[in-house]
Amino acid sequence: MTTTPGTVPDAESPRAWKSVLEHVERALLDGSLQPGDRLPGERQLSTDLGVGRSSVREAFRVLEVLGLIRTRSGSGPNAGAIIVATPRGGMSALMRLQVAAQGFPVDDVVRARLLLEASVAGELAAAVHDHDLGDAMQLLDAMEPPGLDPDEFLVLDAQFHVALAEASGNQVITAMMAGLRSAIEGYVLAGVPHIRDWGAMADRLRDEHREIVHAIERGDAADAEARIRDHITGYYAESLLEVPDRPADPAHAAASAT
Repeated sequence: MTTTPGTVPDAESPRAWKSVLEHVERALLDGSLQPGDRLPGERQLSTDLGVGRSSVREAFRVLEVLGLIRTRSGSGPNAGAIIVATPRGGMSALMRLQVAAQGFPVDDVVRARLLLEASVAGELAAAVHDHDLGDAMQLLDAMEPPGLDPDEFLVLDAQFHVALAEASGNQVITAMMAGLRSAIEGYVLAGVPHIRDWGAMADRLRDEHREIVHAIERGDAADAEARIRDHITGYYAESLLEVPDRPADPAHAAASAT
């Protein structure tokens, strides 16, 4: 069935709401819609796009779940559906759902972490005075008590890595790290039974966290990147989880050999 703008079909396609999503996407791409702008109301979009108002409402629900809009009832400047400036929450939520529904292979998550977190550590070190590491430092302090259970410690550990991403100011990387956090927590905990001396491991992880932050604070990007790679891969090797191969860092290997 074909329709023209301004007409509503008698028997609307059950996926007519997709045309509303495509309309919003085109408007964002061509610049006619910007973050902070209000979308036209249900009645106007229904008429303009030739879909029922129920399809417009469904599209708005999808856009809100995705974090692209926020909706408020009533009237006034803050009412209606408004484009969100930084929709990182939706991206994180979608990744968490993917993790919960199907899971990601450990290898894939570790490889993603190596790419993302090495980049974050390097960028933080290269412009350390432009970033606030306060939240990361508070999490390091929270991990200091020696009596923490492994689950308590490793949840804080995962939060520390997300805090470094947040400090970088890169919203995409932050959303990806936040979305992966539950996967990270899940399989680091799965490795705990394979660790013979948890107390020694916790001490080692504390030291490695501090050394990563110290390398960042010194502005030593190469060392910060190498340390966070060794930190990530070292835990998985110790806990007998599979570790993906990665290229060796010749400079760091030489330094470690001395």
